[in-house]
Amino acid sequence: MSEPTLFPAQLSARHLTRHFTTRVPGRFLTAKRVVRAVEDVSLDLFEGHVTAVVGESGSGKSVLARMLARIVTPTSGELVLEGTPIPVRSKRTLDYAAKVQLVLQDPYASINPVHRIRHSLERPLLIHGANNGEVETLAKAALSRVSLDPPERFVDRYPHELSGGQLQRVSIARALCVKPDVLLADEPISMLDVSVRLGILNLLRGLCDDERLAILYITHDIASARYIADETIVMYAGQIVERSRGTALVDDPTHPYTQLLISSVPDPSDPTSQDSRRIEHATFEVAQVGCRFAPRCPFAMDVCRTDDPPNFMVGEGHTSHCWLHASEPEAAVEVAPPTRRREGEPTKT
Repeated sequence: MSEPTLFPAQLSARHLTRHFTTRVPGRFLTAKRVVRAVEDVSLDLFEGHVTAVVGESGSGKSVLARMLARIVTPTSGELVLEGTPIPVRSKRTLDYAAKVQLVLQDPYASINPVHRIRHSLERPLLIHGANNGEVETLAKAALSRVSLDPPERFVDRYPHELSGGQLQRVSIARALCVKPDVLLADEPISMLDVSVRLGILNLLRGLCDDERLAILYITHDIASARYIADETIVMYAGQIVERSRGTALVDDPTHPYTQLLISSVPDPSDPTSQDSRRIEHATFEVAQVGCRFAPRCPFAMDVCRTDDPPNFMVGEGHTSHCWLHASEPEAAVEVAPPTRRREGEPTKT
């Protein structure tokens, strides 16, 4: 079995950073505080490849997705779309929007409730230059692509007449109307019933495998990331702290924060085991210098509180942003790009 070959990314982010300035009221003066929402994040999204970004609320996942969609302007960094650098300060164009689409977390909030489903699908088609005579056919085809068959049953309904899972499929269909190359899915199952989440995950995996979409899957559920992803990235306080290809990150986590995330997954065989973990997991402290996870880390050393660690190679395609791996200083590496799922290779079901 030969190794998969590298190939150009559909969308790349290089050292993306986003800082927000907030005002903190004081007794006499209003002070400004800089929130480092995303710090020096690099990743590649490949055709036929699912990249999962995992982290708790406040880790910067959604800000990252909005920068990739060019809804939020980065403070610094670079975007590269199909080999072409995109000026991050320039305005989002229709051409870019046609190639990079964003699916939001709550379909009830992202789809206009006063219009029929037809309107939500036909409007982006018209905006992107489709002929009036073909928009209905294309809209119905998009519904079929997300397994809402027959499409005639859904196209003239209002959003409130659909279930949450059906409406999220409509949201995905709307994104697919303009035939994107990259799909950014921002927690697409977190607002859905547990019984329908697997269907949405299988839909995304099928779009990736069958239509060769490059998909960024954002979630706080590390188990679903293991199920769907070819590469998994863990973020904490705006930084990537661990990443790996395949299931190595979940099966053999090396960063203390990843270990905490996995330990927080409920264990049905031991219902009481989560009590202490919830208490430990509740406080979201971020160090201003050194490793950002140091205030919460049970293994924190003096160096963690003064110096930000580099990325250490801890396995094939597996890196960890932690001083615990500093016993071999030469192991510090730049993050290697993921590799392609080979044609004919068995896929997840």
